[in-house]
Amino acid sequence: MKQCMDLDNLHRRIKKIIGQLNAIDRMIEEDIPCEQILMQVNASKSALHKVGHIIVEGHLENCVKQAIEDEDSDEAISDISSMLEYYSRL
Repeated sequence: MKQCMDLDNLHRRIKKIIGQLNAIDRMIEEDIPCEQILMQVNASKSALHKVGHIIVEGHLENCVKQAIEDEDSDEAISDISSMLEYYSRL
């Protein structure tokens, strides 16, 4: 599955999210107002959602495309269905 993903981009984004989560933890300890903490939680959630989007996009552009080129439409449809199901849970 590594061929489906832009690994450098994903690692960079995940490290940023980890930094955001650590900052949220510090904000809670420092008794920062709830509204400010929630803004950071939302930013982290959006960043994680984008990571999911990048993974779905890579899967469609590589794995599903390959299944279509191999004329395995059942596999392609199954892949798309699974990806949509997982992504919609984010």
